[in-house]
Amino acid sequence: MIRLKIDVLLLFLLPLVMVVGQEKKVLLIDAGHGGTDSGAIGVNHIKEKDITLTIAKAVLTLNKTMLGNQYDIYLTRYTDTLISLGHRTKLARVLKPDLFISIHCNHAPNKMATGIEVFLHRNTPLQNPNQEESNRIAKAMLDELAKKLGYRSRGVKTANFQVLRQTIQTCPAILVELGFLSNNDEANYLGIKKNRNALALAVLMPIKL
Repeated sequence: MIRLKIDVLLLFLLPLVMVVGQEKKVLLIDAGHGGTDSGAIGVNHIKEKDITLTIAKAVLTLNKTMLGNQYDIYLTRYTDTLISLGHRTKLARVLKPDLFISIHCNHAPNKMATGIEVFLHRNTPLQNPNQEESNRIAKAMLDELAKKLGYRSRGVKTANFQVLRQTIQTCPAILVELGFLSNNDEANYLGIKKNRNALALAVLMPIKL
């Protein structure tokens, strides 16, 4: 009878033990530029380095307030500091996150250029498991940004960016360009805090690791 009670108790406790024993997925959010590297300057004089940092911090906050700390999230920088690209990718190799996201804003000579695009590493085939997952998340993120915020999707593209090149063998890695600072409408949109929070949420929600 005692053994039966113990067995029944274990059946009730097992789901709780499994949940407690599960490790959280780890995200590494890279706020582009910083310090003396301002990145692009908007037509309204906002700086890319400030926009990327506030969005990265908003992702951190939303994970706590809306998702109940679903992920363990780390940032490559928490302040207006210049961090070399090498140190950013070294951090990824040390942490071995489940996803690396580098956040940037776009700029173009054509002030009519608009939209959001997500980059994968150019020379890594889609058959690579990390690249395959990167592509899935990139498409989901573009879909979220287009449907929820009305952004024009410029699609998933490829490039040989150092932060992608040096992280893709460690984990899925994407670089997202969240609008054009050279465009009046998008620069003004990015200049408003609540809009940056909306962008952070649109980056966070479609990840689903």
